[in-house]
Amino acid sequence: MTDAVIFDLDGVIVDSEPVWEEVRRRYVAEHGGTWQPDSQRRLMGMSTREWARYLSAELGVDRTPEQVAADVIDEMARRYAERLPLIPGADEVVRRIAAGWTLGLASSSPTRLIDAALAATGLAEVFAVTLSTERVERGKPAPDVYVAVARRLAADPVRCVAVEDSSNGVRSAAAAGMRVVAVPHEAYPLDPDAAEKATIVLPGVTELTEETIRSLP
Repeated sequence: MTDAVIFDLDGVIVDSEPVWEEVRRRYVAEHGGTWQPDSQRRLMGMSTREWARYLSAELGVDRTPEQVAADVIDEMARRYAERLPLIPGADEVVRRIAAGWTLGLASSSPTRLIDAALAATGLAEVFAVTLSTERVERGKPAPDVYVAVARRLAADPVRCVAVEDSSNGVRSAAAAGMRVVAVPHEAYPLDPDAAEKATIVLPGVTELTEETIRSLP
């Protein structure tokens, strides 16, 4: 039995992971840092506080974490204003699922970008609860944001389904006790351990149907 469905934003509703990678990679290069081969994989799921500290302290960017966060988020907001990279059909999927279940959103994006994306897609009113990892102690893969969204929905995590694209996102939702529908981006495949934690792996979010939710164990 499912009481609520909780979506991630980046990589599930908007195809923003490549944009995040481009913006942060360029920022690191322009500010004296060195991008590492595993940087994007490590960054996926981090909260704003965590990734800003990572760019500053570990990648050698010559800015404080606070400056890093402000600069990168400003550039992401500018990109969203130019063109929101909505995954084709994702908004229709969200609306279909909303007809049958209460929806939440658990995102690693800062609140400012969550609000901008939902306003641009017309989905702001569809979600009963939206929450950024900025508002919890730890980002993904820790379960904090999923636990907090379930609490705000007055839902038991074990009766929730999460829709996630990244390895850290899958780990986060599974650690919260949720069943997880994984829709990995072709450029960022799931790590083997994350794939094992997913209840089901779909080739894309447009494959998610009401029957998918109902059939989950």
